[in-house]
Amino acid sequence: MSRHPFGLIGLLLSSAAALPALAQSTPTAKTTGTVSEVAEIVVVGGRQGLNRIPGSASVVDAEDLRRSQVFTVNDALRKVPGLFPREEEGGGLRPNVGVRGLNPTRSTKTLFLEDGLPLAFAPYGDNATYFHPSVTQYERIEVLKGSGQIAFGPNTVGGIINYITPNPPAQPGGTVMLRAGNRDFYEAEASVGGTVGETGLLFTGQRRETDGTRRNIHLRTNDVSVKIVQALSESQSLTAKLSWHDEDSDVPYSGLTRAEYAADPRANPFTNDEFRTRRAGASLVHKAALNDNDDVTTALYGTWFDRDWWRQSSNSAQRPNDSSDPRCAGMANLNSTCGNEGRLRTYYTYGLDSRLTLRRDLGSLDSETTIGLRAHGEEQERQQVHGDTPTARTAGTSVNGGLREDNRREVAAYSGFIQNRFGVGAFAVTPGLRVENINYDRLNRLNNSRGESDLTAWIPGIGVSYTGFADTTLFAGVHRGFAPPRVEDIINATGGSVDLGAEKSWSYELGLRGSVQPGVTLEASLFRMDFDNQIVPSSVAGGAGATLTSAGKTLHQGLEAAVQLNSRDMLSSRQAFAFTLSAAWTWVADAEYRGTRFSSIGGFTNVPVRGNRLPYAPENIATLGVGFTHDAGFDALVEWVHTGSMFTDDINSVAVSANGQQGRIGQANIANLSLSQKVGDTGVTALFTVKNLFDRTYVVDRSRGTIPGAPRLIQAGVRYSF
Repeated sequence: MSRHPFGLIGLLLSSAAALPALAQSTPTAKTTGTVSEVAEIVVVGGRQGLNRIPGSASVVDAEDLRRSQVFTVNDALRKVPGLFPREEEGGGLRPNVGVRGLNPTRSTKTLFLEDGLPLAFAPYGDNATYFHPSVTQYERIEVLKGSGQIAFGPNTVGGIINYITPNPPAQPGGTVMLRAGNRDFYEAEASVGGTVGETGLLFTGQRRETDGTRRNIHLRTNDVSVKIVQALSESQSLTAKLSWHDEDSDVPYSGLTRAEYAADPRANPFTNDEFRTRRAGASLVHKAALNDNDDVTTALYGTWFDRDWWRQSSNSAQRPNDSSDPRCAGMANLNSTCGNEGRLRTYYTYGLDSRLTLRRDLGSLDSETTIGLRAHGEEQERQQVHGDTPTARTAGTSVNGGLREDNRREVAAYSGFIQNRFGVGAFAVTPGLRVENINYDRLNRLNNSRGESDLTAWIPGIGVSYTGFADTTLFAGVHRGFAPPRVEDIINATGGSVDLGAEKSWSYELGLRGSVQPGVTLEASLFRMDFDNQIVPSSVAGGAGATLTSAGKTLHQGLEAAVQLNSRDMLSSRQAFAFTLSAAWTWVADAEYRGTRFSSIGGFTNVPVRGNRLPYAPENIATLGVGFTHDAGFDALVEWVHTGSMFTDDINSVAVSANGQQGRIGQANIANLSLSQKVGDTGVTALFTVKNLFDRTYVVDRSRGTIPGAPRLIQAGVRYSF
């Protein structure tokens, strides 16, 4: 097996090196003194690119992010229909995003990108989200759920969330923001940059601290990035980006038992648990215009991600993990003689992605062909270390102490796609095909066993759009959903094969988006996802680390819709003020087991679950925002967020179990308030926001025990732009 994609990387690098000579022979116009063509990989292309997408797509732009003064990525993603962003620790640092009724735990069925390149630390071998940069550093968020997903991958079962970083401004300038609030919250953020001649530079940095959803939790993060945009010639540009993210938090892994939650919903007995991450990322993107119609974009990327999570309990059934040690009599000795577990992970991810776009006018037929190749590699170093004391950070020698896992896991993946948009008048048809070849390798150093495996998948899709109505696009599409198994799900600990293949589905949708009339925009989609074999935890209440199994056939179908209104644009006369309304609604009518499946959970044995609703798939999710703006610089927005009730296990238990891991979660209704006022022409804006305005206590998760949602958070600050 080829354990590293060096061969294909070398080939693509050689091809990229030849592009300057090709590009310079057919120069295109470029504005003097600025960088007009930014080298980037486009997923949607902002709101202006939505009409070219033959499927459901949404954009949360800078204005949306600014007005609601988003605190976490969950605040932003709730504005997009079809998404279910579930809270966890209270800072949005480990987002759990479900798409159209898919389980949101660790966002395993969602593909996260940043500027079109992988953001997750192991999208092929371990697509779980344990970190997230600050959402306030992004210019916009693009979400793609239709057949256009096959141009990216590897995960196409749910949707793509692509974060767009801002480009350097044309003139030197920047923004500084300071905010503080209750629950020990403070935040300092700066963005400074400019363009001189053919070089643009942008620096961003942020420091944030806050308490989490429960007691004895404190979250600390830093984010720093540098982006350089360089024009190389009249037909070429280069974009380089370096980023750093770190987190040092006092945060547990386990939720609460039923009794603990009843006594204090915000309790956290695990005061010595610690979570630490370090992530460094780098990318280099080259864009060359081959002539007036064709261009090629090539990206080289790499990340290093290190994660240590020391904890005394992995779920609420373990009180604590070390209770079998005679020196640990349970919770009574939690902070004295009970040991802990360290889940230590290091990931290296690297790759090369090249995309060629060819545009041709074939008489009455317009043709745009995109061909892409990618070589991608991942390396994982995974250890589980048991310490002897609550504060241990090394392997111990007690009954449960020592090194319990020592694995090296590798993935070498090669992918390619071809997608062609044929346009005839107002009609466009976009067929496409993607192929993924994935090679797995696992070395278990504890028993000196090693295993290898590989798989190849063909992923077709087609979308149709019609723009014959004024400012409105109708679309329909079908595509193959695909998600590769993790390394541990295809190779077991002794090097043998695991009969758990890739996750596959067929996804269908029919919808529209556009401007119904001036000041009124609408998007709506009917969707259906038929899974051949949806992969779920064998015990849905077993936490993110539970063994996975095939649930067989499942079905998801429903409706998603969003509308935006602006009174100023709706009226023909100019007004000094405007009322705004934005709403997003997701109705997952069906999310159920269709195949033969039996469950044993909570004392029940071999219970048939065919026809039961899938866990963590609320039927209704809605966000409603009502705003008021005035030319004097005043802006106000009130948001209402509704999450419907949901089951947390496959037998659809209603009553809450003693360990808090099963039982229906009731609906939640949360209100948020955001106010801002510009101070004349000083560049200063005063900020004020309240999240969870009425301080509701509600449950968001039971997968590792009961976890409450975030309490009321009051923030005030200033933003200065210069």
